[in-house]
Amino acid sequence: MKAVEITAPGGPEVLQLTDRPMPEPAHGQVVIRVAYVGVNRPDALQRAGLYDPPKGASDLPGLEASGAVVALGAGVSTLSVGDQVCALLPGGGYAEYVATPAAHCLPVPGGLTMAQAACLPETFFTVWSNVFMRGGLQAGERFLVHGGSSGIGTTAIQLAKAFGARVFVTAGSDEKCAACTDLGAEIAINYKNDDFVEKVKEAGGADLILDMVGGPYIQRNLKALADDGRLVQIAFLQGPKVELNLVQLMTRRLTITGSTLRPQSDLAKARIADELRQHVWPLITAGKIRPVMDQEFALADAATAHARMESSAHIGKIVLKVD
Repeated sequence: MKAVEITAPGGPEVLQLTDRPMPEPAHGQVVIRVAYVGVNRPDALQRAGLYDPPKGASDLPGLEASGAVVALGAGVSTLSVGDQVCALLPGGGYAEYVATPAAHCLPVPGGLTMAQAACLPETFFTVWSNVFMRGGLQAGERFLVHGGSSGIGTTAIQLAKAFGARVFVTAGSDEKCAACTDLGAEIAINYKNDDFVEKVKEAGGADLILDMVGGPYIQRNLKALADDGRLVQIAFLQGPKVELNLVQLMTRRLTITGSTLRPQSDLAKARIADELRQHVWPLITAGKIRPVMDQEFALADAATAHARMESSAHIGKIVLKVD
């Protein structure tokens, strides 16, 4: 099969088209003929040598895909050959075929194209598990998400809005802020022009913040939280280390938590999939939530897709067309 591999740690140019053996399904797995694969920040981190795949995972990038099931491993009874699915992957998505646990597959929602379906798993698993399962977002609460125009951000806006939260976002341009308000954000803050801490505090403070910036944002996030607020950390684009004043953490009863999705157990990911199937997929099928797409590239142009993602010029998800 054709696949895109990381030839050496480095920039987008190290992504090269190659030939690889087709994967075989292990127990509990299926093999998917990939139609589209989503492009995500962890792919770029892996390409740069900063994010090693978990033990036993493919060395190929690609953490989500849509396509048709072509082979079943032992013990798989929930799917059949020919089923159209979108799936969370342990890796290996930048290829014509990929193996993944059957429990991490979800049906392509009615009304969505295969390209749109490829945009769902990584961001929806991440947002649902961190904002709702871990962060406990409730209707009526004030929710702040940084990077509101990213794949994570556009997903978080729509999900939080659908479940009755008040949504605030930060983004890096007026165009991106406008895109966020179109999706349902109540307040969109251009962080290049305004201090998000002051803007959020004027609105009463955030009950929950989803952050992927890290570094100096962490102390600022604590200031932007309302009393008893929660900060959920899912990445650290500006660094993993920070000096914190723990006084306000204690006196205002704040909570800091976080997670990464890829290293979690197959069972933990299966539980997230079950919650998405129950609570979120009906909203997508009903047209109340839609993935926001930026651009589509051919699999062979993965390097160009990475360059676009790292430029931060995109709004929503980038996908590679495989099939």
